[in-house]
Amino acid sequence: MRNLRMLPIAVTVTISAAALFGGWTLYKEVAVASPLTSALQEVPGIVEAGKAQIGKDEVAVSVELSKDAKLKEVYGSILEESADASNGKKLDLDIVSEEDPVLEDIWQSALFEIAEAMETKSYSDIPATMEKAVADHEGITAETAMDETNVYVTIRSEKGAKFIVLPRTPNQLGVWGNA
Repeated sequence: MRNLRMLPIAVTVTISAAALFGGWTLYKEVAVASPLTSALQEVPGIVEAGKAQIGKDEVAVSVELSKDAKLKEVYGSILEESADASNGKKLDLDIVSEEDPVLEDIWQSALFEIAEAMETKSYSDIPATMEKAVADHEGITAETAMDETNVYVTIRSEKGAKFIVLPRTPNQLGVWGNA
């Protein structure tokens, strides 16, 4: 039987593994993440898009929105632009904005009623709740929108805006036990 030399085998395995995984990482960065980040920079309402992070189960994107951005439209554009990169993966959108204590207080004051509306699927209560929350604050407005997957809430002041995306849970059809 022939005597195998371990050093050349170990070097060959190491170089092969580095080329394989390095090539995959380079492909993700150059062919997928960079074009996605560039495409997001072109979306109206996005001031700055961070580098997209593509994981096993999700695509994470960090964006800074302009104060007057329409959240639902921007979110839809991001979904559209990331469709090729995501391949059905979940989109994890991180909206970066400057902290505004007044807007944060307004959101916190409405949070319980918003959570209750989300839990009971009474989505039509959300606009009234937000209007009530901003009623006592001069120059602050609230805007809500909804699609089949999310509820979008935007609170705007002269200084900035707070953007919130709340995921909807669809009704589940089931079978009754006595059917």
